[in-house]
Order: sequence, then structure tokens, then C-alpha cells
Amino acid sequence: MVERHEQWMVKFNRVYKDNAEKVRWFEVFKANVAFIESFNARNHKFWLGVNQFTDLTNDEFKATKTNKGLKRTSNRAPTRFKYNNVSTDALPTAVDWRTKGAITPIKDQGQCDGQAFKFIIKIGSLTSEANYPYTAQDGQCKTSIASNNVATIKGYEDVPANDESSLMKAVANQPVSVAVDGGDVIFQHYSGGAMTGSCGTDLDHGIAAIGYGMTSDGTKYWLLKNSWGTTWGESGYLRMEKDISDKSGMCGLAMQPSYPTE
Repeated sequence: MVERHEQWMVKFNRVYKDNAEKVRWFEVFKANVAFIESFNARNHKFWLGVNQFTDLTNDEFKATKTNKGLKRTSNRAPTRFKYNNVSTDALPTAVDWRTKGAITPIKDQGQCDGQAFKFIIKIGSLTSEANYPYTAQDGQCKTSIASNNVATIKGYEDVPANDESSLMKAVANQPVSVAVDGGDVIFQHYSGGAMTGSCGTDLDHGIAAIGYGMTSDGTKYWLLKNSWGTTWGESGYLRMEKDISDKSGMCGLAMQPSYPTE
């Protein structure tokens, strides 16, 4: 395990200030690896893996990679939903906006990741990032979206809350920004497969729904783009079970979706 930790430090360029700190985080690393291996030994539809967060306790992970609660801006009027009359029977059985050139490359938002809800979409050859319509509650990281972008998103509409059918209508037509509960240890070490099972709904992380599909065993899933770099998940992406019995969706993804309109 010591050798595995040394190799992990090299791979993720981790440097500790002294030996005491190294010993402390080695113990965390060792406990996380044990959890990952124990989880993967059971029969799940998805699996966990060692990544850049494996020397963090779950509390440390939450503090650096999530926000305590994403909240809607309080003074905005209700929006229309332009896909309301779309028939679900007419929708494609699978969608992946990456294949249509509509998604920018995976980024690592670093310390700013949990502080703002960004939606990233590629419009032709133009890249645009917009903070809408969510506001971080207690973050210190502030970014300017106008400084280095050639296009900006000025309008948005909400997808009806707690309605995966409406979310499917929207995602079939364009990528959609969603908020999820991304703070538990499963999310921390997710590595691949369609995430299933129980999940919280304390919305603390913003990601983008960029498609949907079905696994070979018949599990329906949402395809989501994260912002924790390519060493997390499926090269930076995530699949989560779709059309579950809980109306809020897996990890609350159906609670507060929105999409850009201009």
C-alpha cells in the first residue's frame, strides 16, 4: 500500500509539506482504497476507482468540490418551457451531444468548482460559459465570464421540476444544466458504469446533462458532463440511472434543470 501511495503521488503530482502530513494522508488514502475495493467486490452496475480525491476524507472532498446548497435567484419570474408539447414517442432512443460537436472539452474547475454553477456549451465554433440561474451561497471564488469568451448566453428556461420525461424532451434538443447532490463518497470515487441505488437530494454541485441511453442490461441512464478533469469518472463524464421511482431523479438531477435560449 505504501508503494501504491507513492505511485499515486507521482501520477497526481501530490506533494506534502512534511512527513507527518504525508503519514496522515496516507492513512486516508489507505482507508479509501479499502472502501473502493470492498464496494467493487459486491455486485453493482457501476464501479469506483482511485482518483485525484483518494487522499481526501469525504468531509474534505465536500469542502473543496461542492457547495453547501445551490439556490435559485429569488427575484426571477417563472419561465416558459418550449419543449412542453414535444411527444416523448417522437424522441430518439439515445442522445449524445458530444457526437454533434456541441460540448467543450472536460475542464478541471479546481477550487472554483463548487462555488458557481456553470453551463458550458459549444455553439458552432464559439465557446460560451454562463452562470445561470443559480447563485453560490457561500463561495469566495468569483469568475468573469465576459473576459475571454466570444459568445455569451443571456437567456434561459427552466425544465419543469421533478419530471424526468420533460428533462428528456429538453436533453433530446440541447444540453441542459442540472444540479445534483455530488458530495457523498460514492460520487467522490465514481469511476464508471451507470450509477444506481440510493442518493441524496441536497443539491451542491452543478453539471450538464448531455445525453441519455441504455446499457446492455437494459438500465436507462443520463449522460452527464462533470468539471473535475479527465481522471475522474468515465474520462470526466458520468452516467446516472434514468427514470427512477423518485421524482427528484438520481441525486436530485430532475429538481432544478435549466437550459440556455440565447
